[in-house]
Amino acid sequence: MTRRIAMGALMAGALALGAAHFMHADTAGEAFAQAAAPLPASFPPDPSTQEPAHRVTIEQVNAWESELSNWGRWGKDDERGSWNLVTPQKTLEAMRLVEDGVYVSLAHFASLQKAADNFNFGPTRHYMSNVDPRTGAVRGALDNVEYGIHDGTNSHLDALCHYALPRDGKAVIFNGHPQNLDRKGCKLSAIDRMGPGIITRGILVDLPLLKGVPYLEPGTPIYPEDLEAWEKFSGIKIGSGDAVFIRVGRWARREARGPWNAAREAAGLHASVVPWLKQRDIALLGSDAVNDVQPSGIVGQGEAAARPVHTLAIAVLGVPLVDNGYFEDAAREAAARKRWEFLTTVQLTRLEGGTASNFNALAVF
Repeated sequence: MTRRIAMGALMAGALALGAAHFMHADTAGEAFAQAAAPLPASFPPDPSTQEPAHRVTIEQVNAWESELSNWGRWGKDDERGSWNLVTPQKTLEAMRLVEDGVYVSLAHFASLQKAADNFNFGPTRHYMSNVDPRTGAVRGALDNVEYGIHDGTNSHLDALCHYALPRDGKAVIFNGHPQNLDRKGCKLSAIDRMGPGIITRGILVDLPLLKGVPYLEPGTPIYPEDLEAWEKFSGIKIGSGDAVFIRVGRWARREARGPWNAAREAAGLHASVVPWLKQRDIALLGSDAVNDVQPSGIVGQGEAAARPVHTLAIAVLGVPLVDNGYFEDAAREAAARKRWEFLTTVQLTRLEGGTASNFNALAVF
């Protein structure tokens, strides 16, 4: 059976509850050990994922690896993937979208409070580092922060080395490069090798607004027809080089009902959306949850069955993913204007060998 391998957080180990993440060995080519626990039977996939119109098997996911591949599209040495679609012309076109000069953040930082949806990779700590050892008094305005960059409450952008596929007994990332990594991180396609970031057209896909609800319930799948219904509603067609942000209302639900294990039970994209995204040729995909609907509803066994959108987008299409984005402010500003496209600026924390960056982005209306 084909195996799917996803590397975990560089900063704090590799454990994702209910996801297809694996702990990597110290050197490439060594054995990989599974770290994800199966979902409890009490939370099954949404029934619609088993209907003939939506049913996707693990064999279909495996076939899409070849059918949808962007390997070699931008040259055999490329480490930026779909970000090559953000051309200078695309950036200039996006800048013309600014009308009001109003901007909001699309990011959420890791919570300092331990809850069901965070501390996945160890605790988040903020402490002053210039402290008198005798008195405990703070001697200067210097501080340290420690957190897992893939934490469940931290908005982060996955690098192209984050997910891998097996080829001839080795882990292979986007473009057929080896997933060459050790305790210092990735040697290829790490976050520091993707450039300074991108400036492009951002599109907010506000599914709760479309469906007339404050948020989508965990486990709700999003299908291609939902994205097309949003295009019709908003009057915007998703296209080449766009950054697409899917709002499921995770933060609105958290505010109303409290935290839950959003890595294991989440509304999100169904695997059948990936060929649609390939056709639209997007540059960046983001969600306020984990992108994949959880549980995924994939029929059959195999690690790719857990998070097929992550596997196919990152390792096959070369599309970086944003998990845990914060789109509540953007949703408010967009709805007030009835305009869900905007200039977006995405900056990277260029951590050498990093599997991800904090997602530092603005939506400018």
